[in-house]
Amino acid sequence: MYETRVLSGMRPTGALHLGHYHGVLRNWVRLQSEYPCLFFVADWHALTTDYENPGELQKSGNDMVIDWLATGVDPGQATLFVQSQIPEHAELHLLLSMMVPLGWLERVPTYKDQQAKLADRDLATYGFLGYPLLQSADILMYRARYVPVGEDQVPHVEFTREVARRFNHLYGRDAGFEDKAKAAAKKMGSKKARLWNELRKKFLEQGDAEALKRAQVLLDEQQNLSRGDRERLYGWLEGAGKRILVEPEALLTAASRMPGLDGQKMSKSYGNSIALREEPEAVTRKIRTMPTDPARVKRSDPGNPECCPVWPLHQVYSDEARQQWVRQGCTTAGIGCLECKQPVIDAVLAELAPIRERAQVYLDDPTLVNNILADGCDKARRLAAETMRDVREAMGLLYT
Repeated sequence: MYETRVLSGMRPTGALHLGHYHGVLRNWVRLQSEYPCLFFVADWHALTTDYENPGELQKSGNDMVIDWLATGVDPGQATLFVQSQIPEHAELHLLLSMMVPLGWLERVPTYKDQQAKLADRDLATYGFLGYPLLQSADILMYRARYVPVGEDQVPHVEFTREVARRFNHLYGRDAGFEDKAKAAAKKMGSKKARLWNELRKKFLEQGDAEALKRAQVLLDEQQNLSRGDRERLYGWLEGAGKRILVEPEALLTAASRMPGLDGQKMSKSYGNSIALREEPEAVTRKIRTMPTDPARVKRSDPGNPECCPVWPLHQVYSDEARQQWVRQGCTTAGIGCLECKQPVIDAVLAELAPIRERAQVYLDDPTLVNNILADGCDKARRLAAETMRDVREAMGLLYT
């Protein structure tokens, strides 16, 4: 059922680095075996902060997807597609913009934060102001239950929940809604209908969250309800109208801050990253020339791992025994900086070797990526068409 879908996307930044792998892609690979997943290239979002320099969006997107595939994202398990190839995203964004208060957009935390960080760009556009709503349209289009995010992105998911709630409240109460909901409940059978109504009453009168969960599970288990009846009952359960758009939940991912070559968070813009398809010689050179503890001027000078940018990489790649070897060797000058770096070099090369090998298949035959995305776009378009049919009908726009 669509209630268990997971949706996530990335702006097309081209080839990805180890920060993307540890922070996002490994989580995607895990999720795709647990839920129906949709992963998309957010090319329209790239334009919201850099419309003057679109560059080669298609090439950047394809390069990014190659890295997805090389790290284990499986098109047999997940649907991969390109945002701009599903025009329904734009239509839903437009329709939602008719009913979302301006103040909701202005109070999104990243709005002013991004304006401060990207002061060199023209962000005085509707596209930038409205990008959180476009994100909401992306999520609501596929009625995704879960959106994997870090803590800083939780407000965006909460904003999307508010948008869905407002839409359902405005457009979910069709004529005779309550009578239709009661009739739908009877289809569950008298025993289950009675239990469900008791749970509904507990939630609405006492705010019993556990009763709400049990009632939702009971609905999920019903096989003989049409989608319309099911969504009407979901809405009636919560005292609202028919649930046309699903309120998503943030699926918090463990914070994974991949350190860069200078000790800061790894980022292409900082020039401190290692690309997933970087040549072994370049990886080796980058790590060997990393700065170390400034106190270790000479080989015989003792150092402190906490003051060295190489230490955070050991915390990612080395086991406890290896980390103890580093602490002991560094603080007593028992090992030199190049000796300390070599296990990190070995570990990074071992991690990247299979990724580079799998990527080469798609680099040798670019049509493979094109075909995967074309197939994914077809699947996404069919799901989007279902949602938009319901949205248009609810808003009185389903002309026949």
